Amino acid sequence: MSMWFTMRAHRGMVALTLATGLSLGAVGCSSDGDGDDKPNASASTPKEEGSDPSAQEGQSAEPLAELKGPSGLLLKITSAQRDSGGFLTVSGDLKNDASKVSVVPAQVSGNETEIIKNGRSLGGATLVDSKGKKRYYVLRDTDGRPLTTTNFPNLKPGDSVPVFMQFPAPPAETTELTFQLPMFSAGVIEITG
Repeated sequence: MSMWFTMRAHRGMVALTLATGLSLGAVGCSSDGDGDDKPNASASTPKEEGSDPSAQEGQSAEPLAELKGPSGLLLKITSAQRDSGGFLTVSGDLKNDASKVSVVPAQVSGNETEIIKNGRSLGGATLVDSKGKKRYYVLRDTDGRPLTTTNFPNLKPGDSVPVFMQFPAPPAETTELTFQLPMFSAGVIEITG
């Protein structure tokens, strides 16, 4: 019995040592990047840190589109890039510009049963190629889940969350598309890569 207790105590000490080392490592990491300490306080830290350099690199560069939605929601589309697999990924940030908490409406999921049953998403988004006379819908995986950001939190005033949507890529000669999302204004976006 005492040997079992000793082994268990030893494991506990190892776990405590590892936890302490990880905590110290995390503290050390956060203080290494002097300018990055301030953004760490926000809820959407990972994407904001990734977004800050691009915002600083091109202060004159504006989002591809800013679409106004209900309850002070603002969707800023920052990129529309072709992937090697034949996809077009549209990325940006969904921000609450209102002075009170905002809930992402269920209508942005669209009205398809297959998408709705997988929770709140941006599955209702479409891209319209007016020259090619085609409409592109958000892609789905083999289980019917939309390839887009899902399960949005309630957004406090000023909060934003990074978002993405994947579509089939239009032909290479298509460079401009109209982005549409239920309950939001539509906007023309340019494929950036």
